Formats: sequence, C-alpha cells, structure tokens
Amino acid sequence: MGREVQTAGMSMLSLIRHPGFPSAVTGVSVEAARAGRGEMELRFEVMDPAGVLALPGPAPAVRTDGLWRRTCFEAFVKAQGADGYHELNLAPSGAWAAYRFDGYRSGMAEEMVIAAPAIAASAIPGGFGLRARIDLSAITGLAGPWRLGLSAVIGTVDGGLSYWALAHPAGEADFHHPGGFVLDLA
Repeated sequence: MGREVQTAGMSMLSLIRHPGFPSAVTGVSVEAARAGRGEMELRFEVMDPAGVLALPGPAPAVRTDGLWRRTCFEAFVKAQGADGYHELNLAPSGAWAAYRFDGYRSGMAEEMVIAAPAIAASAIPGGFGLRARIDLSAITGLAGPWRLGLSAVIGTVDGGLSYWALAHPAGEADFHHPGGFVLDLA
C-alpha cells in the first residue's frame, strides 16, 4: 500500500493507518517545511474524538532510546538519491532521538551532530498536536533537496499501538522501508 512521491506544500497530508493495527484514533496528519538553512519544521495532528490517545507526561528534552514503543512522531530524512538516511523520533513528553543509517536498516549509529529539537505539544479541538523544529544543518550531505518518510506510532490508553505513515510497503509495518520515503522537500 503506497503512494506516489509528493512534493511538500503548506497543507496537511493524511497519514495512512497500517491495516494490521486497528485504532479508535480516527486520523493523523502532518505538515512539513524547510526553514532556513537545513532546518525542518513538522506539525502533526492526531484526531482523537474518543479521547483514547495515551500521552506521556512532560519530561526533560533529552535523547531517549525506545520512543517508538509508545506515542511517538517520526521523520526519516535522506538526500535525494542517497542510500543512507536519518531517523528522528519526537515524543509528546519532549524526549527525542536521532539516528543515522548507511542503508536500509544497516549501519545504525546515534546521530550526534543534531541538537535538541524544539518540541511543543498541545491539545487541539478533537485531538492532539505536536510541533517540532529540528536543525539538520550540521549533517553532511543534506544540503540539497530531501526525500522524507513521515510517520507516527499511536498508543492508546488500552495499551494498543497503531502505525501511521504517508505510505506503507506491503507486509509488516516498516517505517524504514525505502518505499516509505515519498515526500520531496526542497
């Protein structure tokens, strides 16, 4: 289940829920933009009319592994045509993580040149919103246009998890799959 490559504009894009993971959350959307030299702005919105979204409490804005085990918003960024990519995890608590990969799920290392992103979480009518600004300018090789995969792991109060992305490859939920990098950001 995939999508054609899209070019980012200033409108919200709907994420698709992976069919193997039901959820009472009715939708997740995202907006992405480049700002300045090498900065990215993201805005996620979760439509949660039933009030089932599980959110962690506020925490220090520190690097934290394992954020994908609960509600977390993610961006996968690479230079167009590159095999290597960068994974950014943004938690509603303010915690975050950044990793780099040499290729599809290979050569993983913590990305140390990224400073703590600015993350702001808030209630919105009928749900929840998260905004983030991430400075990627210190990453070598990201000067040109970017190809993005944007996704979210949504936890609910009953302990369930659902996986949302701009595109899902066939089979299991896999945000790292090259078929998920479907948004161009110049």
